[in-house]
Amino acid sequence: MPAAPLPKDEIENRLRDLPGWTLEGDRISRTYRLPSHFAAAALTVHVARIQDELNHHSDLTLGYNTVALSVNSHDAGGKVTEKDLALAAAVEDVAPGHGAE
Repeated sequence: MPAAPLPKDEIENRLRDLPGWTLEGDRISRTYRLPSHFAAAALTVHVARIQDELNHHSDLTLGYNTVALSVNSHDAGGKVTEKDLALAAAVEDVAPGHGAE
């Protein structure tokens, strides 16, 4: 069964609990700054594991000392769903352990 898209006002409300995450069109996004390239690479691997565990994958970009994520749900017509917010929350839980800001 496809995930149900969330209304814009609910997404914006929920993002208040996810500092740094923003709604950009039909996606939620965040860029983390890390202390080094190695730390950024380690966070990228950790995020990839979380995505596999949730069976929900974002666009994930590794920069020199940054990691950027952008996500929506393809099975909901490219809209934001509960699955996207759950992924964002899971990443928020682990990012500080990598020194992410």
